[in-house]
Amino acid sequence: MAYSLHEINDRIRADAAGFLAECDENFQRRVVSAADTIAKRAKVSPIVLLSGPSGSGKTTTALKLEEELEKRGISTHTISMDNYFKTMNPRTAPRTPEGDIDYESPLCLDMELLGDTFTKLAKGEEVIIPKFEFARQMRNDARGCPLRLKENEIAIFEGIHALNDDIAGRHPQATKLYISARSNVCDGDKLVFKGTWMRLTRRAVRDYNFRGTDIAATLDMWANVRRGEKLYISPFKNKADVIIDSSLRYEVPVMKHYALPMLQAVPEENQRRSELLDLIRAFDAFEAVDPAMVAKDSLLREFIGGGSYKYR
Repeated sequence: MAYSLHEINDRIRADAAGFLAECDENFQRRVVSAADTIAKRAKVSPIVLLSGPSGSGKTTTALKLEEELEKRGISTHTISMDNYFKTMNPRTAPRTPEGDIDYESPLCLDMELLGDTFTKLAKGEEVIIPKFEFARQMRNDARGCPLRLKENEIAIFEGIHALNDDIAGRHPQATKLYISARSNVCDGDKLVFKGTWMRLTRRAVRDYNFRGTDIAATLDMWANVRRGEKLYISPFKNKADVIIDSSLRYEVPVMKHYALPMLQAVPEENQRRSELLDLIRAFDAFEAVDPAMVAKDSLLREFIGGGSYKYR
């Protein structure tokens, strides 16, 4: 699906507030449809697997699904699969072609423990959800939390590798969701802004605002992130029961406020400078939107902050 640059700019000039509200309503309808599918399949399995590449909005989507499922009388436990990272042994860790530890690889996850967790939860047995401490780069099982699913309760396991055969294959009955910012913006037949650029912008703004990472460092990581997506994530998206497009027609005009100053501050000698210049020129094609106009429960708040959701 592609969005029209002219329509976006015309709608912003005519009624920006109404345009943003309409876009949020469209995304909410996608969430409602996904919640309907989960509810229908809850008797088949109480396990939901939510996958998608970096910058897709998986966390906010999971929280919105919780709200919708609650309306249907279904209590939800959302679990980040990051907590199933193994304490890495440098001698046995997966490596990139350059020899660095490949943190994008599903081999970083404890698949045996995930499979055991799926099986026990589906049987109504108690499990301990582990806790991975990123500051210490180790899993601390002593900080794990017990979980047992009762009737009308489900568990959403959210992570980039959730649909990977080595994980989803351990519980094929699970309801599988895939989410990504999939829509480009075009000016007639001309591609103006790629969906992958939307995700890069989301990640860069979030990393800068909340993780103390400048855009140059994010760009340095992005090549390996994209390599991991092509190897480990995208090949499994068509196995999803539901595919959700998380792109919002107003997000590039909003992100222009954050991204342009960051992009322009990157040193000229940066090896990815040509890609940055393409991005800068792309932002110039859009009317700007004041971020203050973005709804507190918008998916975009996951990346720009100031939202109503609390992220665990």
